[in-house]
Amino acid sequence: MVGRNEPCPCGSGKKYKKCCESKQSVSVEDVQTEEMERLLQTFYDTYPERKDIQEFISFADTWKSPLRAFLPEEMIEAIALDEFFFHQRSDIWESYIEKQKKKQVRPSILGLLDQWAEPRVFIGEVTAVDETYMTAKSIIGDEVIQLWKESEKPVPAGVHFYCFILPDGTEGSHYLAVSSLIFFPTDHSEAVKRFAKKFDNMAEKKPSELLKEQTMTFWQQLGEDGYAGGEFTEFEAGVLLEAVDFLEKNGRDSAALVELIEDFLVEQQPNARKEVAIAAGAIRYGQENELFEPLQMTMKDIAEWFGVSPSSMNKYAKDIAQYVLEQN
Repeated sequence: MVGRNEPCPCGSGKKYKKCCESKQSVSVEDVQTEEMERLLQTFYDTYPERKDIQEFISFADTWKSPLRAFLPEEMIEAIALDEFFFHQRSDIWESYIEKQKKKQVRPSILGLLDQWAEPRVFIGEVTAVDETYMTAKSIIGDEVIQLWKESEKPVPAGVHFYCFILPDGTEGSHYLAVSSLIFFPTDHSEAVKRFAKKFDNMAEKKPSELLKEQTMTFWQQLGEDGYAGGEFTEFEAGVLLEAVDFLEKNGRDSAALVELIEDFLVEQQPNARKEVAIAAGAIRYGQENELFEPLQMTMKDIAEWFGVSPSSMNKYAKDIAQYVLEQN
């Protein structure tokens, strides 16, 4: 079996995951994965039903009132929706699972649905990442789980996240996020740890029960720490703003470059003194690799625009180039 990061057997020079992996025959695991995604999507497409909408609106208002000073309304509604389904009105989810059991014929899916009776909230810290799973430790107690990665976007070790989880049908402590998988910038790691400390002497209750009682407090404390729903640290956001500002003021647009900067910042966690140094390096890389329509500017002109030295700009341009090389 070819590893996803190994050279593709076709000889293209690319990694297997970037080349022929998607062309291989569909496996049993693929079929089960598609069925899991369908089951979850169908649930969110169907519920809450008309008869439950007013109750959900009233419930969501109890979340919006204390959190709207910190978080976007759309985000509060998404958090409240999972709380409504899995804590406030768990009977809605339980009824859905029972209905699905009557429609299934595959023993593996029926067995999975038996394990899906009680989604639970999980707040954890990523400790390692592989091709398929993130290893994460709960902020309360010693539980360690393998959480299914939802995308190819990089996730660095050390970040905290929030979600409701369900078993993914494989052996061991393997789970998937039910819906909203929310990562917190490392700016707020200490706030998450302070929240966890209050449970140090509460071993008589399960972590999921403690979190169920304190979820609102968790979000309030994050908001008071300055969390506003963004996925980037203040420094990372600053780099992106500097790069986007340069592109806009020079009449250029490059979604590919912005996405590259995002991935580079999250995965590499560059230790720069100035945000503009990384932004300048990214623009130089984008100019040299035609990620936007070339500008009539020399490398010296770009460095002067950002107010950094050419050597500093060149360092981060090379770092980004090396990062791209490692990804291909």
